Amino acid sequence: MLARKSIIPEEFGLPGLVSRTPRKPVFRDRVNKARFIAKNGSCNLAHKNIREQGRFLQDVFTTLVDLKWRFTLVIFTTTFVSSWLLFAMSWWLVAFAHGDLDPERQNLSHCVTDVKSFTSAFLFSIEVQVTIGFGGRMITEQCLAAIMVLILQNIVGLIINAVMLGCIFMKTAQSNRRAETLIFSRHAVIAVRNNCLCFMIRIGDLRKSMIIGATVRLQVVRKTTTPEGEVIPIHQIDVEGNSLFLLAPLIICHVIDKNSPLYDLSAMELQCSDLEVIVILEGVVETTGITTQARTSYVSEEIRWGHRFVPIVTEEEGVYSVDYSKFGNTVKVATPSCSARELDEKPHILIQTLQKSELSYQNSLRKRNSMRRNNSMRKVAGSSGNLRRNTSGLVTVASGMCHR
Repeated sequence: MLARKSIIPEEFGLPGLVSRTPRKPVFRDRVNKARFIAKNGSCNLAHKNIREQGRFLQDVFTTLVDLKWRFTLVIFTTTFVSSWLLFAMSWWLVAFAHGDLDPERQNLSHCVTDVKSFTSAFLFSIEVQVTIGFGGRMITEQCLAAIMVLILQNIVGLIINAVMLGCIFMKTAQSNRRAETLIFSRHAVIAVRNNCLCFMIRIGDLRKSMIIGATVRLQVVRKTTTPEGEVIPIHQIDVEGNSLFLLAPLIICHVIDKNSPLYDLSAMELQCSDLEVIVILEGVVETTGITTQARTSYVSEEIRWGHRFVPIVTEEEGVYSVDYSKFGNTVKVATPSCSARELDEKPHILIQTLQKSELSYQNSLRKRNSMRRNNSMRKVAGSSGNLRRNTSGLVTVASGMCHR
């Protein structure tokens, strides 16, 4: 049986219309990529298969400082106890060689008085190294070996004290502790400032003591492929560096120009990109003189296109006040969704956007003014109604009195 022919021509059918309908550009979903720098500034990097582990022992002091506190305290305790036990054995050997441990030589001279066992030798070792000196045990001039052990233990004890106490001091005064009060905005924004598309973040310092010589650097990290086919998983591109006077929270503004790695990035491409913008703030702590560094990063989901930070610094009674509750707050502003390259090639896009924003701002002002007028008219009408009621009540009362 032959198939029936449709009355509607094939080019006007559903398959024909679908084939002729222009398709919207399809953007592939962004693959979840591990960030290089965490929001708290820690590096998301794991070192594996390090064969030359002995290099860490060549710099023992830095290795001890980099260790966690629990390991540092274990090494601290183990070092002192081991040195006490080692020299306790030395004092016991000196006493044994001189015959001080023989009960029959109680009335003869001893190298160290009242050292009769290993326990008493251990207590004497602690007294010598820690310089306690309870007075019961003491060295005599009878043994040259005892004098040499005393000198050696004092030198070793001073070295151990210097290294371990210096390590504890450096761990407590590390520069990353000061970085805890250097804060960054949770989101970065891209908006128009001074007729240029700009990438902006906000930084602040919670302490009153300043950071001297503060500088901020921006780096873009992304996966790139060279023309030769080499894949660079972490390609770092320096953006710029600025010197700051970090007295109050500041907005760091990077102009997206021809030299910027964000020059070809539009709002739609930003959602699908795997770039990461790293912000590094460095400076010298005013109170301690130690150089500190604070870091953070922004991935594409944390960059808001068409937003601007709200002002948080106000002047109150001759003093500038900072409201940190609005530190990361942003507001939407009219911003072209195209890239900075397109704005340079087509300046009319920016002009149209600014005109639209100006019209919307004027319309919002008109609406606010009209609402204020309506509210004032309602208040006036309500007050006039109350006056009429009061006057009518007075007239009624007066007429009643006249009738009486």
